[in-house]
Amino acid sequence: MISPQQVEAMIKAELPDAQVQVQDLTGGGDHYQVTVVSSQFAGKGLVQQHQLIYAALRQAMSNDSIHALALKTYTPESWQTTAAS
Repeated sequence: MISPQQVEAMIKAELPDAQVQVQDLTGGGDHYQVTVVSSQFAGKGLVQQHQLIYAALRQAMSNDSIHALALKTYTPESWQTTAAS
């Protein structure tokens, strides 16, 4: 089990400019939905963006602290477009 705050800290350690929202989907501390907004996603495809997040959470994923992870990733520009619609 891992806390939402730990998930956020692990992502911010790799993507310091990231805005991170972590939602525990089951209350059990191992199924999360994470929304990340970072300028480091600019010019990258969705798979590459998600690979950055998986790399940041590699340790928690490999030791089964996180069993399921739903990702939403945005650049600051795409986030503004999404938030406005």
